Amino acid sequence: MTETPLPDAPRKSVIDSIRPFVSRPALVMILLGFSSGLPLSLIFDTLQVWLRDVDLSLTTIAYFSLVTFVYSLKFVWAPVLDRVGLPGLTFMLGHRRGWILFSQAVIMAGLWVISGLNPQQHLGWMAVAAVIIGLAGATQDIVIDAWRIETAGAQSSNQAVLATAAAWGARIAPFVSGIVPLAIADTLGWGFAYALMAALMGLGIIGVLLAPRGAEHTVRPIEYGDAPARPAAELIEWAARLVLMAVAICLLGAGLTANIELFKGLFPGETAFNAVNSIWTAKGLGIFVQFAAVVAGLGLLVVTCLPIPGALTRPGAYLRQTFVDPIASFFSRHERLAGLILATICLYRISDFLLNVNGAFYLDLGFDKLAIAEVRKIFGVVMTMIGVGLGGFCMTRFGIRPSLVFGAIVCGASNIAYAWLAIQGNSLFAFSVALAIDNISAGVAGTVLIAYMSSLISTGGYVAQQYALFTSLYALPGKLLASQSGRMIETIAQGADHGGLASGLKGLFAGLPAVSYEKPAATLGVSREALGSGYVVFFLYTAVIGFIAIVLSVWLTRLQKTQDATQTKEAGA
Repeated sequence: MTETPLPDAPRKSVIDSIRPFVSRPALVMILLGFSSGLPLSLIFDTLQVWLRDVDLSLTTIAYFSLVTFVYSLKFVWAPVLDRVGLPGLTFMLGHRRGWILFSQAVIMAGLWVISGLNPQQHLGWMAVAAVIIGLAGATQDIVIDAWRIETAGAQSSNQAVLATAAAWGARIAPFVSGIVPLAIADTLGWGFAYALMAALMGLGIIGVLLAPRGAEHTVRPIEYGDAPARPAAELIEWAARLVLMAVAICLLGAGLTANIELFKGLFPGETAFNAVNSIWTAKGLGIFVQFAAVVAGLGLLVVTCLPIPGALTRPGAYLRQTFVDPIASFFSRHERLAGLILATICLYRISDFLLNVNGAFYLDLGFDKLAIAEVRKIFGVVMTMIGVGLGGFCMTRFGIRPSLVFGAIVCGASNIAYAWLAIQGNSLFAFSVALAIDNISAGVAGTVLIAYMSSLISTGGYVAQQYALFTSLYALPGKLLASQSGRMIETIAQGADHGGLASGLKGLFAGLPAVSYEKPAATLGVSREALGSGYVVFFLYTAVIGFIAIVLSVWLTRLQKTQDATQTKEAGA
């Protein structure tokens, strides 16, 4: 029989809906969310500023972006974290909290090491430390998510509260790690800034120590059946499988990060590498090549983990039960709804992912970099936090499923505000309003999606891998479509000046400020009104395509509601 998340609890009063957010579990989750969000920014954005500040080349800095690709591959080693405990820590703290504390200690030590290094003299060691921090940070994310899901259990309201608290902490962290080090680096030095960030990881450790032990994690035993033990043959098989797994991981990494530096040594020379790299990163064709690499990497990874046809071996049994069975369990548990669930997850925030041109859009409107930074980094973060809280309140007040539909509606509809901003031009008020609407809606949709995905996970020993797979893959469709955003805007703008469908919109820009679209329009060879029309059509298109998520959410929640009623009827019969 298909298992589905428990139906949402009856509607609560406003006070009862808010009370769980000031509880001990919520506070613990905020601290753990902060700890989870801190490392990534410090080994990517902030570290890049430091390296550029000491005059390292952009080419050198670009290599450091590779350290973050491990975050895209969390599902690869998540099964190991489901199965393997840590001596001592597991006994004292439990399976999940032991791994969290270990990861935090590694991150703290790595940041402390970086704080004592000079990038001009110890760049190699700094890269090693950054890679270790990346691995530990991704591991921490996996285990915190698993602990959150297992602790909340089957109660949808608990999932909503802990998902909201985690999102609050995760939103605060990059704000702190992106601003505080830059603010104090000139006076106290980059070393002190990173030492301070290492100390702030202590907030996560406090969260672990305050956290309840949570649900007891069950490690499923490996069933080898009649497979005989053949140590020598198994060693060879393990080596072959691990090599294939490494190739699969590299393909996945190259596709997810749009970077093939990992394969550079396989090319006969720089010319051949550059030729392939230009195709790999091309605006039009590149994303399809990257997507094909992801599919090929996933396929090879699955094949690597399957038993050898006609031969029962222990490595095959171990890998199948560790990597393949958790995914098969999801499809078995949700049966005919599994495909619809995955489609909804992958397309839920597609209208948000299409907005990959917003940075350029703000500049095209004529805003200076300081104004953009102030509105996005400070005002925008506050609005996102409000959105996260609103999403959490909606879930505890009305339930996860109604909130899922609400989140899909506001996620797509909010993009209409950017179409309005495109017509207003260089207006700081309009910019602030549009960004507020977008960030609040993104906070709602993101928080609801986290809680909904969490409610889908079975707690029978597969939590880490199932959730890590969701978070690694749900943005792929959006990434595929987003690659065409810039080309779409430019094509529409060029057509608007030559009687195209968007030409009728040019009259909306009669009062456009002189600074808006002036430089980019001249570069493209179109009028300012035509470029503005291109942006208006694009933002309306992203709002319309968000309708897909609304339809899927409504369809899915209705089917689940019907399924709940059927199961209740069968149980009472």
